[in-house]
Amino acid sequence: MTPSAFDFVRPKTLADAVAALSRHGDAAKPMAGGHSLLPMMKLRMAAPEVLVDINELPELHGVTVGADTAVIGAATTHSTLEHHAGLAAAVPMIPRVAHQIADATVRNRGTIGGSLAHADPSADWPGAMLALDAVIHVTGASGTRAIAAGDFFTGLFETALQPGEVITTVHVPVAAGTRASYRKFRHPASGYAVAGVAVVLRFDRGGACTGGRIGVNGVAGHAFRASRAEALLAGYKGEEPHTARVLDAAFNGVTPLEDRFADAEYRLQLARTMLRRALAEAMP
Repeated sequence: MTPSAFDFVRPKTLADAVAALSRHGDAAKPMAGGHSLLPMMKLRMAAPEVLVDINELPELHGVTVGADTAVIGAATTHSTLEHHAGLAAAVPMIPRVAHQIADATVRNRGTIGGSLAHADPSADWPGAMLALDAVIHVTGASGTRAIAAGDFFTGLFETALQPGEVITTVHVPVAAGTRASYRKFRHPASGYAVAGVAVVLRFDRGGACTGGRIGVNGVAGHAFRASRAEALLAGYKGEEPHTARVLDAAFNGVTPLEDRFADAEYRLQLARTMLRRALAEAMP
């Protein structure tokens, strides 16, 4: 199928983009790389009357790695993140996640902000941002605000973004004394996560685990923090009985997605396996 007719606007500045989105209201959609929005338009699952191209806005590009925080522009491509030496040293999960996204063509065009705003439950960045405790900064006609990743994903393809708001930067803590892993079962055609789990474990100077965070994508209607499992991570040493309790707590009460590739039982078993592998990889 082909998209319905639409107008195309390419603003020069972020302020111009916000003004255009505000002017056109619900009829407008921002577009960065387009790898999430354009397929939806071709399937007529989205039919914006105006596309506002934000991909070339200089305010949305670049990576700055500081002592405490890495700041990533929303229009930064997956490929840039995959090969960024500073991120590899400060927040190594980010390049690892980027490397697992789709294929080189998608990574060269798709952006982190676009992925987060689209909020596909099977996308890779949402689970990783939850585990990394990221903060998503957005700008709209009413000004700017910061949204914790834990508050950002609200439903199937739904986020805390208000109409007309644009993600500008993603702020990721640079935390010493942590180890991280992201493991997913990859859909063989799309590369999306049938089940994906991101784990960040904290360790004290003596090497003991003091806690951590677990982000899950691909399993439920939106990415989520496995909070009950996180409560069991203090003192974790990787023993099987402890691991089994963490796995049970992570997915107890979760209503899994079902599709032609994975029914509920299979998807939950995949999620448990991915969490087990991510925990093992995050241990020293």
